[in-house]
Amino acid sequence: MQEQRKHENLTYLALWGMLFTVPVLSLYVRSVNDDSFTFYWSDVLMIWKQFAIFLCIFLVHNFLLAPLLVYKHKRALYFCAIAVVMGIFVTYQCSNRPMKPFYPPHQRHEMADRHQQPPHEEGFDHEPPPFEKETPPKRHHGPRDQHRPPVFLGEHDIVALIVLILMMGMNIGIKFYFKSRHDDKQLMVLEKENLEQQLEYLKYQINPHFFMNTLNNIHALVDIDPEKAKDTILELSKMMRFVLYEGDKKGVPITREFDFIRNYVTLMKLRYTDKVEVKVELPAEVPDYELPPLMLITFIENAFKHGISYQHASFIHVKAGIEGTKLRFTCRNSKADKPNEEKGGVGLANVKQRLNLIYGTNYTLNIQDEPDTYNVELEIPLT
Repeated sequence: MQEQRKHENLTYLALWGMLFTVPVLSLYVRSVNDDSFTFYWSDVLMIWKQFAIFLCIFLVHNFLLAPLLVYKHKRALYFCAIAVVMGIFVTYQCSNRPMKPFYPPHQRHEMADRHQQPPHEEGFDHEPPPFEKETPPKRHHGPRDQHRPPVFLGEHDIVALIVLILMMGMNIGIKFYFKSRHDDKQLMVLEKENLEQQLEYLKYQINPHFFMNTLNNIHALVDIDPEKAKDTILELSKMMRFVLYEGDKKGVPITREFDFIRNYVTLMKLRYTDKVEVKVELPAEVPDYELPPLMLITFIENAFKHGISYQHASFIHVKAGIEGTKLRFTCRNSKADKPNEEKGGVGLANVKQRLNLIYGTNYTLNIQDEPDTYNVELEIPLT
């Protein structure tokens, strides 16, 4: 918030600095291009005096009135205060309107050099032009009536009032712009925190589900083949080490993720006979990229869960490759007549949610559910 206000104040400082610089540059350029025109600082000060009035109103509006509308949402109080400010401004403009023809200081000096005097403040004593002599005399109400301020606003007052309204509108617009930027940053922070919480929740779901399936496999092997059960426990320890030390990270090297997949498939193959064809094609050497941990294993788990049949031959084909800065992953499996209905699975819905949280729309997931086969194609960017 402090940084936002700092940038906002610097914006106002730059705008007002340019505004006060314009008269100096304008009069200077005119004096250079026009030899009959003389640059006087008194003319600049006269213009700055008018600007100072608007600057004072701007400061009051920026620090006292605008926050009522932008931050506190007190619209009625804000517009009432604006009406009071505009009333005071109009009263000031009318009360300070000149009572006699105004001559800028540089014109007064030029008139003095030509031994001329500006018209007397009580009336015009100079000889009227010839065409005015021929016009019939009009009713005269006294010299002071010619310079008395009108009851209603003059053209200069209306222009000043419009400038004031535009200035306050600009102030409100800039404040809403910086407030919107601040709100967007806060929203991004909240979304990031929510993203991290959801990812942690999904990881918490994936890990117990994975270990539940693995322990079920070990339980099935203990009575059938104790030696295989021992080998399974060793494979499980390797995977546990990966989950414990790598599973809570945002990204892990692709080589470790691939090793984890190989260990899992090796463990699962111990449970089935040679009727189940399991092929895993993973590149031995990959670039130094990272991948969210346990991202691909869910698809392989589902393939073993729903694609293995004990009545006829089954297959599971897993393949992954690196193409530029993208990972292409495919998992194709046969479909069992009666899929294994184990409880506790996280399902593809949670995997899709995790992909959406991490990559947004910057990934491709195609799932083809055919009568005899189930095919998953995933493409994600690598960092």
